[in-house]
Amino acid sequence: MKQFNLAGRAAVVTGGNTGIGFGIAEGLAEAGAALAIVGRKAAKSAEAVKKLEARGVRAIAIEADVAREADCTRLIAEAAKALGRIDILVNNAGIAIRKPPQDYSAAEWRQIIDVNLSSAFYCAHAIYPHLCRAGGGKIINIGSMMSIFGAPFAVAYGASKGGIVQMTKGLATAWAKDNIQANAILPGWIDTDLTRGAREQVPGLNERVLARTPAGRWGAPADFAGPAVFLASSASDFVNGAVLTVDGGYSVQG
Repeated sequence: MKQFNLAGRAAVVTGGNTGIGFGIAEGLAEAGAALAIVGRKAAKSAEAVKKLEARGVRAIAIEADVAREADCTRLIAEAAKALGRIDILVNNAGIAIRKPPQDYSAAEWRQIIDVNLSSAFYCAHAIYPHLCRAGGGKIINIGSMMSIFGAPFAVAYGASKGGIVQMTKGLATAWAKDNIQANAILPGWIDTDLTRGAREQVPGLNERVLARTPAGRWGAPADFAGPAVFLASSASDFVNGAVLTVDGGYSVQG
């Protein structure tokens, strides 16, 4: 369908070189978008770019630490210069530190908030004038089921992802006048490097996830291609401030 065609548009995906971020990048590439893949590991980003270019789209890698405001400002400027424009921002970069809340240090708390939440605001703030010049655009913020549920081993992570949802709603109301739509995707339990670590650290997690998920499986990064293309395309022009769960039904199961 023409509504889902992203040819001629350019997207920035933070944390786009692996996991959910790369699954989203592949979906956007399949729809025709040019891509800037942002990550801290240059070799991994280069590998991701190579795979995307094999799909026949323009792709570049930008090395940056998104916890730093200056890096976010720079990466947006570099992406705009290299790709000629920016129409889509996917704030996907994230980290988790799993431990009881009483065992967190202040530095660990700040690290999680800065990477997971502050970075999304920094990138959105930096990209705003570019989206305005393009006549509008799309911001897709990646939250988590921990945006809705509590977990004793992920208090800081949950706080950061809950903030993502509220920030998304605020941006949606502030920038609708500029034809910018901001929406959030909340992943469930997805098979990534991050959650493989969780399965090792949290006894019985795998069994509990499978028992509660109606789909009967963990999600895969490829499950995010379709939702991301929808929220990045003109098909979602009247969808603003929405929160979409991609969790195989986990969050609706009693």
